[in-house]
Amino acid sequence: MRSDRTSSLNIRTPEGIEFSLTLAGPLVRFLAVLIDTACITCATSLLRTVLHLFAIFSLDLGIALMVLANFLLSVGYGIILEWFWRGQTLGKRLLRLRVMDEQGLHLQFGQVVLRNLLRTVDAMPLLYLLGGAICFFSPRNQRLGDIAAGTIIVRTPEVFLSNFERLGDDKYNSLRDCPRPASRLRQKITGQEASIALRAVLRRDEMEPDARCELFAGLAEHFKSLVKFPAEACEGVADERYVRNVLDIVYNAPKPDRRRGVQ
Repeated sequence: MRSDRTSSLNIRTPEGIEFSLTLAGPLVRFLAVLIDTACITCATSLLRTVLHLFAIFSLDLGIALMVLANFLLSVGYGIILEWFWRGQTLGKRLLRLRVMDEQGLHLQFGQVVLRNLLRTVDAMPLLYLLGGAICFFSPRNQRLGDIAAGTIIVRTPEVFLSNFERLGDDKYNSLRDCPRPASRLRQKITGQEASIALRAVLRRDEMEPDARCELFAGLAEHFKSLVKFPAEACEGVADERYVRNVLDIVYNAPKPDRRRGVQ
């Protein structure tokens, strides 16, 4: 039965603020797998051409290296990209999907390794029939590797600039005085993190004062842990103001420095 199936994951913060993440369905996940499989196949073909040189000296050595290379590419591809791209492979990035911890926590390396090691089982007997069947009947669209690792795959739709413009905030942003850290911040912050922070700012008036302060303190602390800005850029900046400055960096193109009178 699939009556308890859900298309979204609701995460509730200790402050009582609830965010909804859209789960990726079996079809779009399979399309991402096809893209990743094509990438792995191309890489394997190129590597085989190189390894054929070893077969000239030793056929057994050439075969052993090819088998090892196939295993490392099929498993290592997902592990390396999902870890360094924070839950994305080429296929997931193109289709705007991302692997996450099912509780909304930070994805751990052990989770990435486990879900990719079990990919071989999910792919049985062919074309991911086992994993696809489990995913289809799973309430959270999880294959066997996801269930074992405690992960889910969510959609990361683009948050349009008009949403940020609703904030109606045109105050001076001290973080823009530090272009290099600001550039690193754009690279490190995920679309899901920015989206959650944006929704928190848009819904700030719905929160109790104490809950709002606690929530923005947590968000500010998280963003500060991603990239360290010079002390003078953060000095005297309240937590909510810092989060707004981060969103301005992420969603808006660089603006002239009005304080310095640049035109």
